[in-house]
Amino acid sequence: MQKLPQTSKLQLDLADGWLTIWLDSPSNKNAIGDVMCAELLAVMDTVRGDRSVRGITLRGKNGLFCSGGDLKSFNAMQAPGVTHAEVAAMNRGIGDVLIGLNEMPQVVIVLVEGAAIAGGLGLMCCGDVIISTEDAKFSLTETMLGIPPAQIAPFVVARVGLPMARRIMLTGARFTGREAEDYGLVDEIVVSPDDLGPVEARIKRGVLRCGPGAIAATKHLILSSRDKSGAAMMDHAADTFATCMLSDEGKEGIASFIEKRKPNWSPK
Repeated sequence: MQKLPQTSKLQLDLADGWLTIWLDSPSNKNAIGDVMCAELLAVMDTVRGDRSVRGITLRGKNGLFCSGGDLKSFNAMQAPGVTHAEVAAMNRGIGDVLIGLNEMPQVVIVLVEGAAIAGGLGLMCCGDVIISTEDAKFSLTETMLGIPPAQIAPFVVARVGLPMARRIMLTGARFTGREAEDYGLVDEIVVSPDDLGPVEARIKRGVLRCGPGAIAATKHLILSSRDKSGAAMMDHAADTFATCMLSDEGKEGIASFIEKRKPNWSPK
């Protein structure tokens, strides 16, 4: 694969085909700023097409996932002379990160401890599997600051559905990991940060038994169902199935089943 980019707001660990991306900006509690956005985009661009990278874990350093957007940069964007277009472009840049993470062809696991606030909660919602400690703090605080949760709103809605999204985005709700599981925001909760690793390991074992090309194709099909329906979706699914069936990976998968052995992508 290509060499991973140098980063200052992220710590990158690649081992055994799995990339862990640590948000690491202690000065602002892992808030999402311009530098972090650019680094996340660069990392995703590097690994997106690389099937040797089987999955991605996103979590925060310093006992905290993410405190949201960088409010100091927001304040700077309110200075005299800053235009409406400049503010919109800054906000849209966060959207590019969310879209990129949501549509990564690899499985994305998000591990949450400490807090996932505002944009951090939205970033979390772009994962395929979300694990949280039971005492982690969650909130969508944007409206309490006089701004909307603009870029993250579609991803929160996709995660929990319209009624619950309305409830948590319009009421300044604050809740813990236990409630987040009830709301459908997280898939599984653990008692302490020490328990996150074993749950992650269990999920990774399942992912690594799956063909990386099949994972990418299946994720694309899942996301395509937002825009396609009926015959168009079925045609798209059939085309994807045929492509995978006739690929080297598909042939290896069927052969391994018939020959009663593990496929070549599965850990020995």
